[in-house]
Amino acid sequence: MAEGVQKAKRDGIKIKKAKLDKPITPALPKPKGSLRPTKLKAASKPIPNTIHAKGKAKEIDGALALESNIALTTAADPLPSSFKVVAGSYEKLLYGLHGTVTVDADSKLDFNLKPIFIFPAHVSCIKAVAASPNGGKWLATGSADEIVKVWDLRRKKEIGGLMHHEGSITHLTFPSRSHLLSASEDGTLCLFRARDWAVLRSLKGHKGRVNSVAVHPSGKLALSVGKDKALRMWDLMRGKGCASTKLRKEAEVVRWSTDGSMFAVQAASTIDIYNTDMVLIHTINHPSRLHDVRFCKRPQADGEVLLAGAEDKKLTIYDVSNDPEKIPIIIAYMIGHSNRVKAVQTLEIALPNFFPNHKTTTIVCTVSSDGKIHIYDMAALSPSPTNNSIDEITPVAEYDSKGTRLTCVTLADGDVDELIVPAGGKRKRPSNESDEEDLIEGGGNDDAWEDEWGGVEEAEQESDEVVI
Repeated sequence: MAEGVQKAKRDGIKIKKAKLDKPITPALPKPKGSLRPTKLKAASKPIPNTIHAKGKAKEIDGALALESNIALTTAADPLPSSFKVVAGSYEKLLYGLHGTVTVDADSKLDFNLKPIFIFPAHVSCIKAVAASPNGGKWLATGSADEIVKVWDLRRKKEIGGLMHHEGSITHLTFPSRSHLLSASEDGTLCLFRARDWAVLRSLKGHKGRVNSVAVHPSGKLALSVGKDKALRMWDLMRGKGCASTKLRKEAEVVRWSTDGSMFAVQAASTIDIYNTDMVLIHTINHPSRLHDVRFCKRPQADGEVLLAGAEDKKLTIYDVSNDPEKIPIIIAYMIGHSNRVKAVQTLEIALPNFFPNHKTTTIVCTVSSDGKIHIYDMAALSPSPTNNSIDEITPVAEYDSKGTRLTCVTLADGDVDELIVPAGGKRKRPSNESDEEDLIEGGGNDDAWEDEWGGVEEAEQESDEVVI
């Protein structure tokens, strides 16, 4: 253990533990389950998303193209039937809510939010939060204090602080449940390995603050935008930059579509949508200043929509297509907030088996400067958009933080590791749950974990990228 801790310190990780079972609000219920460390086997190797494509990113006729047809295949993980909401705030408070879905006597869905923790997570405002996919074990929070904190979301414990950046943390995302990608005002992106939280790569290229990062659904490449008005592409398999282009404006958000066929770049009140050939196919001029955008699949129909949160106190839903001839139109509003919408997240969940209409749905979560967290059901969206009618969708669940200025939000799978009670009456935990001490010690097969990212070495490397 001591040897593992020394290695972690050399990698810039501050190891400390803090139980989160004491919310600062007395009225909140105490989180269920023991938070005591338990020696368990190391987690098994996760099954990553894969991408099948011929060739690699290269310059074609002055544009960056992803060659051939991209076919995505995703490991068949069961959808969660419950979910967690984690939101950060200017007041340094981190809010955790547990969401459930039931069916009432009238055969209608009933969404419920229950607070599970509230506490000051950083010494400065929280600017980014992210939860690992496919189980939601890890939670990462980033702040203006320049620290990325890592939490075990299932056990509600702090694992440690990653202090590799020298500027405020601006963005966090998990490309897979075994890796974390962070961005900072210091102009760098860092790729961390969740097994021991070692830095696999420090990606350098931006000349100034990095505002946003988006990882392709395949998990093998990422886009980033920053203060230098550049859009950069990163090869996550090799841990290096592979292309860049000037946008002539400072973009604040970049997002991939759910199928990876296009991406959106948001700056002020404008959204530019590009295909993978770097061809601009749509430009949306929103009526007010935007804060966040996100693509979302239609739950019961084909196609995608674009969710846009802005100063106009609502979430606008655009019908978008990768066909340049089909102009994006507004098809619905998600209403209910009394102040600007700061961030939006989505998650597909499974519905109760006895619900007669459909088996799954997609929930949309928004946070606002009014201090409220809203949950919407995408099933309320009309399957056939028209120019003449614009739906107004109201929240199906709400939590009021009583005036806290919320800044960011993430959604995680529900409690997949709740205690199992077998017939004999003794409680046991699922076999795939691992203790953070095992992770820091570095248990498991190193080669197997490295193979997921194509053997990225733990060293910094200069990027040899294509400039468009």
